[in-house]
Amino acid sequence: MFSGIVETTATVVAIEQEQDNLHFTLTCPFVSELKIDQSIAHNGVCLTVVRLTDDTYTVTAMRETLERSNLGLLRVGDEVNVERSMQMGGRLDGHIVQGHVDQTARCIRVEDQQGSHEFTFEYESTPEMVSRGYFTVDKGSVCVNGVSLTVCRPTKNTFAVCIIPYTFDNTNFHAINVGTVVNLEFDILGKYIAQYQARMTELA
Repeated sequence: MFSGIVETTATVVAIEQEQDNLHFTLTCPFVSELKIDQSIAHNGVCLTVVRLTDDTYTVTAMRETLERSNLGLLRVGDEVNVERSMQMGGRLDGHIVQGHVDQTARCIRVEDQQGSHEFTFEYESTPEMVSRGYFTVDKGSVCVNGVSLTVCRPTKNTFAVCIIPYTFDNTNFHAINVGTVVNLEFDILGKYIAQYQARMTELA
C-alpha cells in the first residue's frame, strides 16, 4: 500500500530480458536501506526487490505488468518515480494507492502557468472500462506515474492535473512532454462503487 507521495527518483542502470519478464536494475538514495522482498512503487507500479548490491537494486516486471504500464518503454538512464510502502501509524498525505496500475495515458498538452505546470492526459475509455471504475471525476484523486494528484476538468477520456514546482523538480514530471506515456491508477474507492453498481445492474 502506498500514498502517492514520491520519495525520490531512481535511475535505470541496466535492463535484462528473461523470457517475457524484464529485470530492471536501478540506483537511488535509499538503496542501503532496502531488503530483499521489499515492495517499492516504480512510476506507480508495485514491484518486489529481488537482488541487491551496495549501490543498486533489481526488480522484475512480468508480462501483465508490462502490458498495462509504461515500464516496457524504459531505457537505461531514464528516471523513475519511487516510493516505499506506507508505514502503519503515519499520516496519509496523498490517497490510498495500491501500486496496481490500471492502464496508460498519453500527455497531450503541457502549459506553463507562471509558477506551476498543467498537464493534460488522454486515455482509452470504453463502457466496460467505465463500469470497472476506470474514469476520473472533478476534484477526485488519480495516481499518475506514482504521484497522487487532484483531477481538473475531466472529460470522458481526458483530465488535467496541476503540478507545483516542488513536484515538478523532484519527480519525473519534468521529463514529461507531449506524447509521453504515463501510468494511471484510478481511485480504488471509485472502482469499488462503479463495479458494485455494475454488478447490481446485472442482477436486477
